[in-house]
Amino acid sequence: MIRDSSQHPHDVDRGFEDDCVTIAIEAILPLRTLGKSAKSSRKYRQILASIVEIGLVEPPVVARNPDRSATWLLLDGHMRIEVLKDQGVQEVECLVSTDDEAFTYNRQVSRLAPVQEHKMIRKAIERGVPEEKIAAALALNLSSIRRKVHLLDGVCEEAVAILKDKPCTAAVFEALRKMKTMRQIETAELLVNANNYSVAYVNAILAGTPQSQLLESSKPKKVKGITPEAMARMEQELARLQEGIASIQDTYGQDHLHLTVIKGYVGRLLGNARVVRYLAQNHPEFFGEFKTITEITPVETNSPD
Repeated sequence: MIRDSSQHPHDVDRGFEDDCVTIAIEAILPLRTLGKSAKSSRKYRQILASIVEIGLVEPPVVARNPDRSATWLLLDGHMRIEVLKDQGVQEVECLVSTDDEAFTYNRQVSRLAPVQEHKMIRKAIERGVPEEKIAAALALNLSSIRRKVHLLDGVCEEAVAILKDKPCTAAVFEALRKMKTMRQIETAELLVNANNYSVAYVNAILAGTPQSQLLESSKPKKVKGITPEAMARMEQELARLQEGIASIQDTYGQDHLHLTVIKGYVGRLLGNARVVRYLAQNHPEFFGEFKTITEITPVETNSPD
């Protein structure tokens, strides 16, 4: 019986078929070729170690071949399939996608952020998984696992929430631990607003943090290669930057709308040959500025994954 979708306006298309399918690896067609250095990469070693230690955790994603042959299109899991081939595995259980666009999986997949990785490791340890087994599965040494376990020690929950899906390095959290709670939150917001999570940037913020906002406020602040006078200037500049960002955030939406409307209007003006000729002959300085406005590229905002 075919169901009339018009009678069920809230129905949504399913992304996957109901059941996984066991497929011969030789019948799976990769949609891209792995680079020559893929097998020497850290990611390959991690996947290999994980499969050897605990088996395949995340099944590859395939789609039925539109040519109705007995082959399948590999949308996600190229490295996993390569590891299985090297291990002599003949078959693998796969998720079957109803969409054959590799774009969905290879371009929009969210990689595990450090905060999420920390929580995953903590949860595994709480369930009784030995640190040694986790280290082997992730192809890391024990000291790395222990650092990841204690990654968020001394960092307030608000700052963690802001950075939970961001690609922060361990250095970011090391810097945050030296700050008081409110400064941690301000720093996390600065990182997100600038979309910059580099060691250099977070260290610059730390250097520009007033002594009173540091955890050890009685201990003189020292940053290698930066004089006290330079640090004082950085504190002033950083304070002005924060004020500027706050004022921009208050009006960003409205300003962006105005700019979009203006760009559209000016674009229509420059689409008129008579207007272009008049401006070029009588007001070339305006003509140049108008062209610049029409060439502005909209800024893409980062949405949560």
